[in-house]
Amino acid sequence: MNDRRSPAELEGEQEVDLASAWKRIERRWWLPVGGLLVGAVIGLVLALSGGSVSRADTIVYLGQPFAPLGGGQIQSLATNPRTVGEIVRSESVLQDVSDTTGIPVSKLRSSISTRELLAAGQVRGINPLIEIGVKGDSGPRKIEAAADALAARVVENVSTYVADKVELLEQQVTVSTAQLAAIETRIQAAQRQQDTLIQDQSIPLDQRLLLSANLNSVITTADARRTSLQDDLFESRQLLNLAESVESSRVVEPARAVKTTARSSRTSLLVGALLGLLVGAILALAAEPFVARRRPTNSG
Repeated sequence: MNDRRSPAELEGEQEVDLASAWKRIERRWWLPVGGLLVGAVIGLVLALSGGSVSRADTIVYLGQPFAPLGGGQIQSLATNPRTVGEIVRSESVLQDVSDTTGIPVSKLRSSISTRELLAAGQVRGINPLIEIGVKGDSGPRKIEAAADALAARVVENVSTYVADKVELLEQQVTVSTAQLAAIETRIQAAQRQQDTLIQDQSIPLDQRLLLSANLNSVITTADARRTSLQDDLFESRQLLNLAESVESSRVVEPARAVKTTARSSRTSLLVGALLGLLVGAILALAAEPFVARRRPTNSG
């Protein structure tokens, strides 16, 4: 037969059923609470009994690339939050690290973790610090080597633009330094010629004045050029310092292996507590019909 009850009646019955179920759980509250405690203990015991493994974490600064003349920040691999995860889990990187450390690719793939280190309220992509972790039972030295190799590969891949920028700025500093040294030599030579000219009485006065004026012009022009080169050199060194200190990616802290549990104690505790709470609630719901059947009926 078709159920001809209205939706309002069906909804009312569902509310009654939920209220009844909650009352049954409330009457036997100790079952869910006991299940939560027992589940948490079991989860923690399983985590601690799973054996110990090594974990190594390394911190990588991805850098903040700016426009060529020190303008605003530009978009690059370093500013993409998915970059590190995609690099360290790519097959080519996993294979290279496996060849270097001797850890099988299958183990590496499941033991790598990445995490962006952010302060409270900090926007992602600003001052990007990334933690790269490797966890496994292959020995502390191999785990450290794997974490360091992954960090080095990340730095290599995201540093192309800034590395070229640093190289060009270094060349500019070298050229400006050489030109400044040449200008200094020219000024000193002109000043020596001028001193000699003043003391040389064999040259007529009018010629000495003319030659001295020419030397003064050379010194003045060279001095102006020296000032311009000093400004250029100062700016280039500032840009180079900015590129090396702020824009360039680098490994901030190398990996160091520590002993840890194979399973996360916190996760195991939470999962065990949740499962225990669920089992306790189910037992509290199922206990009512069982107790009702065993309760003796009163004769009229």
